[in-house]
Amino acid sequence: MHGYLSSGQSFFNQISHFSRDFEVYAPDLTGFGANKDMPHPYSLDDYIDSVNKYMEENEIVNPFIVAHSFGGRIAIKGLATKRLNAKKLVLTGSAGLKPKWTIKKGVKKTCFSILKKFINKDKLTRFYSKDYLSLDKTMQGSFIKIVNEHLDDYLPLIDTETLIINGKLDKETPLYMAKKLNKNIKNSTLKVFDGCGHFCFLDKPNKFNMEVREFLLS
Repeated sequence: MHGYLSSGQSFFNQISHFSRDFEVYAPDLTGFGANKDMPHPYSLDDYIDSVNKYMEENEIVNPFIVAHSFGGRIAIKGLATKRLNAKKLVLTGSAGLKPKWTIKKGVKKTCFSILKKFINKDKLTRFYSKDYLSLDKTMQGSFIKIVNEHLDDYLPLIDTETLIINGKLDKETPLYMAKKLNKNIKNSTLKVFDGCGHFCFLDKPNKFNMEVREFLLS
């Protein structure tokens, strides 16, 4: 399951590698890639439902799940609430945890809260992320729902054996988040890739594939 503003084809190195020995599915999540049609702003629960439907349609039962960034949000909540199932789980650059508070973030949030009382929010674009500004209105509504839901309390509810892979240089989902995942998901292992950012599976595909293969077959 791919990350935000991406598609299933972001895993092209993994699709070609793992197709030798596994039946591989890499869907475009609703709103992305070739699956652009989003009827209303999706919440994380809507995405879990859509993944569930995809699995049913393709007769996928108890799979190995590999999830990157936003895909990790879906996997974490889906498995914790038993609405998804997996034999094993791989999380790489997984999003979903509450970020650390910083003075810079606090000041920015306070300024926005004050200014929006006097200025139309559409004119406060400097306070929005590039990802948010690139989306249409429906997707913006979905983005807000998703990023405002933190999944920290769901981690202890996951009983699926989990491999966590994070780049040491990841700025989107920093290493402290991967360590928190590892600490709170009971049966989990953390692998840190030196010289990698948010996309370990693209930065070092051979190393990533080898680690994942060993984990899935062990």
